[in-house]
Amino acid sequence: MVVLGIESSCDETAAAVVADDRRILADTIFAQIAEHTPFGGVVPEIAARAHLDHLDDTIAAAMSQAGMDFADLDAVAVTGGPGLIGGVIVGVMMAKSIALAHKKPFIAVNHLEGHALTARLTDDVAFPYLLLLVSGGHCQLLIVEGVGRYRRLGATIDDAAGEAFDKAAKLMGLGFPGGPAVAKAAAEASAPFRDLPRPMKGRPDCNFSFSGLKTALRQRVEALRAANAFDDTTRANLAAGFQAAVVDCLIDRTRHALEAAKADHPDLSALVVAGGVAANQHLRAQLQALAAKHNLPIVAPPPRLCTDNAAMIAWAGIERLKLGERSGFDYAPRPRWPLDSAAPALAGAGVKA
Repeated sequence: MVVLGIESSCDETAAAVVADDRRILADTIFAQIAEHTPFGGVVPEIAARAHLDHLDDTIAAAMSQAGMDFADLDAVAVTGGPGLIGGVIVGVMMAKSIALAHKKPFIAVNHLEGHALTARLTDDVAFPYLLLLVSGGHCQLLIVEGVGRYRRLGATIDDAAGEAFDKAAKLMGLGFPGGPAVAKAAAEASAPFRDLPRPMKGRPDCNFSFSGLKTALRQRVEALRAANAFDDTTRANLAAGFQAAVVDCLIDRTRHALEAAKADHPDLSALVVAGGVAANQHLRAQLQALAAKHNLPIVAPPPRLCTDNAAMIAWAGIERLKLGERSGFDYAPRPRWPLDSAAPALAGAGVKA
């Protein structure tokens, strides 16, 4: 079984061809960083237009890389939401066109499910497992019990961790995207700031909050600049302090979630981290130590498969296709699409910001 995956939910135009034996036959991405860097963040209209301009070529490159024609495919899978609706529409319409023209099944995939199932593509992780999903638009903890079976234990009540990194980088003049920029600056720190707040840390639930931390950082930057004390050394120390605060919050919330998940699922197979922020090496090291304390393996896909990509969408399509599922051609793109529809609506639980 071979599936073409298409991803266009934010600022990555991506296409991939994946086989059900876990081989990634092609994986192509057009990154829109240059288009959005002047604005310090993703501009939805610019993103949608870039998808329109580059999706055809990106898909053609993937098919060429795989050495296949559309007739060789078993299905076409695409991100159907959540995400920036303009980009999602572009991807869905392209996928429907290919599927209709070549009489192939069409599968609309939840972008979050793509992240959630990536560990099964890379490491064949068995259900159930605990997932920490951290990206620019999403921050949540879920028990992955099976394909289409997700129980959310916690999510952000305001901003996602990746969005916090982007805003922090902009405040400190570090550039875009924020996560790698903050991590690079933090590596140069000599005396990291240690007094930034850790919102929600110690709370009995598993929810996150990063808005207050961003406000504290902004106030600190403003005070340092007013005192003419915001030089490169201070910037690096502040970046390290901010990164440490975010990671401390993520680890504390994940610790609570692990305890809750293991109480309900003694057979929990792994702690999995996915999403763009999962590429942060400081976070990975801390999660490794946490998982070891709970006698669980930590599974973190390669950085390329942590950020938005089409291979994860193709794989989620394969998982759905194996269950005999497909989507109708009347499918409507969704800007919001939580994995756990029974859980209360929260900012980072099914919408990209």
